[in-house]
Amino acid sequence: MKVALIVVVVLGVIVVGYLAYAALIVNPRVMQELRDDPNGERARKAMLITLPSGRTIPVNFLREGNVVYAGADGRWWHELRGGGGRVQLLVRGETLTGVGRAIEDQPEHRADVFSRLRPTAPKFTGTLVQIDLDPEAQPL
Repeated sequence: MKVALIVVVVLGVIVVGYLAYAALIVNPRVMQELRDDPNGERARKAMLITLPSGRTIPVNFLREGNVVYAGADGRWWHELRGGGGRVQLLVRGETLTGVGRAIEDQPEHRADVFSRLRPTAPKFTGTLVQIDLDPEAQPL
């Protein structure tokens, strides 16, 4: 029993430490790079999304016409459950707006999009987020 408790505590500390590292060190650097170098290597794969709460985070993306997809591994996508919510995106230096929603009930659609969005990620990870861009957004 004592060993199990120690293992749980150690794992908890590792998880909290990783999350703090990502939030306080990695994400700000990535966000700045996406703003400073919209044509860079990272900007081809990652965008900034500003959620209904006002929180901004970098996420991987795939744009297909007036739809942008993102793969969510954290809990941020919970803000976009149900009917979704208004979001703002920074995609390769372009600011876009639309309605984002978590796709929780379409496993075939998720698998299809993830085969292009994140083909090397384990198939069981991530939630698909779909952003339908406002009509004035021009397709790439």
